[in-house]
Amino acid sequence: MSDSRGNAQLFTSDNAFDQIYPQGIQQLSKRHWTPLQIATAAAAFLAHKPGSRVLDIGSGVGKFCLIGAYFHPESYFYGIEQREELYLYARQAKEVLKVENADFISGNFTRFNADQYDGFYFYNSFFEHLKPEDGIDQQINYSANLYDYYSRYMQEIMDQRVSGTRLVTYYSMGDEVPDSYQLVDASDDMLLRMWIKR
Repeated sequence: MSDSRGNAQLFTSDNAFDQIYPQGIQQLSKRHWTPLQIATAAAAFLAHKPGSRVLDIGSGVGKFCLIGAYFHPESYFYGIEQREELYLYARQAKEVLKVENADFISGNFTRFNADQYDGFYFYNSFFEHLKPEDGIDQQINYSANLYDYYSRYMQEIMDQRVSGTRLVTYYSMGDEVPDSYQLVDASDDMLLRMWIKR
């Protein structure tokens, strides 16, 4: 087990956790980074057995992965992020927290091998293509066509996963979830939804 237990106070609230990031990143937290309560619920579902390998699609500054890895030291959390700056913040946060069972990949999710993972977390990272005014920055090209392309691509990738694969979506319209997935749990407001491949 890693020596991240000494940072327990950072995992008590969003305000406490977000202190590990620069001020500008903290200001984006409420809209763009997964809340602590959501991350713990999603991680508990995805890391349902020791050795689970979970991928966060569009991992931003790594908040979900780091929280999940802290509370589930026998599972592995990976994040893929296309913005180099956010990827680097995630790497820095990992060093600060000394969490060993989380790692980050710099790149576009259409270039990853989904076969390596048995659980997926998706906090609608495609949505900014529909509402660029709510985007994180202006470093990527925004378009509705990209939203459609990414949603279809993810749907196809998810549909090819083995039976029993787990998926958690947050603030998603469901466009990326194939019919082969069954909704097994959800928050009262239906923003957080948990799925299992039939």
